[in-house]
Amino acid sequence: MKSRMIIAALLVLSPISAAFAAQVSGTITAISKNADTITLADGKTYVLPEGIEDTKLHVGEKVQLTYADKGSKAVVSHLVPQK
Repeated sequence: MKSRMIIAALLVLSPISAAFAAQVSGTITAISKNADTITLADGKTYVLPEGIEDTKLHVGEKVQLTYADKGSKAVVSHLVPQK
């Protein structure tokens, strides 16, 4: 019985976590290779996870990214260069 309740709760709550993802577009103003972060022109800093290489990004480049706030950090899940 408890396992059914847990599964039901997970099914109900799983779409909620996707709702907290946000998108933003902007120009990169700073890249920290040590901290694996980028800062956009809005002044907000975003953490780049494994799989998104900061070596391919450049200051002045326009990007669109999808991120989620995890604790006090905005963690990027998807990044696309813009023209």
